[in-house]
Amino acid sequence: MTSPGGEDLFGNLDPQASPRSGALTGARTGQEPLAVRMRPQTISELVGQRHLLGAGSPLRRLAETDQAMSVFLWGPPGVGKTTIAAIVSKSLGRRFVELSAVTAGVAQVRKELDTARAELARGRSTVLFVDEVHRFSKSQQDVLLPAVENRLVTLIAATTENPAFSVISPLLSRSLLLTLKPLEAADIVELLTRALASERGLGGAYQIADDARDTLVRLAGGDARRALTYLEEAAASASALRGGQDAPVLIDSEALQLAVDKAAVRYDKDGDQHYDVISAFIKSVRGSDVQAALHYLARMIEAGEDPRFIARRLIILASEDIGMAAPSVLQTCVAAAQAVQLIGMPEGRLSLGQATIAAAMAPKSNAVITAVDSALDDVRQGRIGLVPPHLRDAHYSTAERFGHGVGYKYAHDFEHGVAPQRYLPDDLADASYYQPSEHGNEAALAERLRRLEELLGKHTPGAGSAAPDQEG
Repeated sequence: MTSPGGEDLFGNLDPQASPRSGALTGARTGQEPLAVRMRPQTISELVGQRHLLGAGSPLRRLAETDQAMSVFLWGPPGVGKTTIAAIVSKSLGRRFVELSAVTAGVAQVRKELDTARAELARGRSTVLFVDEVHRFSKSQQDVLLPAVENRLVTLIAATTENPAFSVISPLLSRSLLLTLKPLEAADIVELLTRALASERGLGGAYQIADDARDTLVRLAGGDARRALTYLEEAAASASALRGGQDAPVLIDSEALQLAVDKAAVRYDKDGDQHYDVISAFIKSVRGSDVQAALHYLARMIEAGEDPRFIARRLIILASEDIGMAAPSVLQTCVAAAQAVQLIGMPEGRLSLGQATIAAAMAPKSNAVITAVDSALDDVRQGRIGLVPPHLRDAHYSTAERFGHGVGYKYAHDFEHGVAPQRYLPDDLADASYYQPSEHGNEAALAERLRRLEELLGKHTPGAGSAAPDQEG
């Protein structure tokens, strides 16, 4: 059943105006999900993405001028990629075509571009929205290239994967790349408040308890669509639990739990529980208790903690608490962070689990952070000294006049590839920052460091001296 007038989501009466059905096209029925009904209609209604909404920004120019350009919107689900496409099309009454890279073939892409060319000749420009563009093959992307070069269409391509790895270079180099961020907690709260009050939403028939709202915000994970979907289902659950009560009906934790089929884990993302659980997680990994580490990881995941936050903490820990004792753990943690960014949740839990197990079971050493902080402490306290003349830049004609580069020994000319000469400034000749532990890989590194320092002549008084500084 269509709405009066048979309008689609762009207010088009002509069913041919939006020839492809998708997230934005298709006739209104009056039964659209809350997330669809609450989709922002103008750029000023867009929630989040403040870094892209400044005066004169590419996003504003795209929405507020009739300038054809091509834009790739890269970000996780539910942050506004599809909404931006809708706003751009609606703002200036442009023809809108939506394609999904999952189902569209080369022939369909060519057909839409031919239609866009004919419409442009009649004075009507086209916005071509390609969802999940990373799923387009190289040949499909090649078809888009002439249209982008000649500005035949305003191309808006949405992707959850890094375009640098999934989009051909010629197409990407001719387009703007806008990175969208997950919505912040305050943004989700604003969306929920708007949806509860708006006639397009729940029309004031419901109110939400503070603890349920906070839980819903956490479960949303920065995803506006998920937040509104949970809210709509929670409202239906609240009506079922409290049918017949005077409005507004209260949405509490019980109704929310029924709606999302998920226990409301006791974990305050912005309060003490947040800090206590992440602290316990890090200390369990540091303490090599893999079972405890996995328990706290599970608590964070189940409570809707940002998986990128967990991945960042693992990357830090890989250098701070493991370092050179097991250097491959850093690679594992970085790979887990990249995997979370590329595939999202819930699949990302596997990469986080692998990184957690690798970090917890690895030999531990804090020698890296101790070394770096010790060197920084010397610099911050003014223990710097002049760079030895033989190490200074000698790539200019008068360098030798000042003694720069004179006496420098090229490491590859020496046995073992180690040139015995002074590298530290005179004031820090005896500095020793990196002290390997006897754990894991660092046990071998400790012996190698001892041998390197012997080859460098550090145990021989006066070894490695060079020409005196000739700069006044």
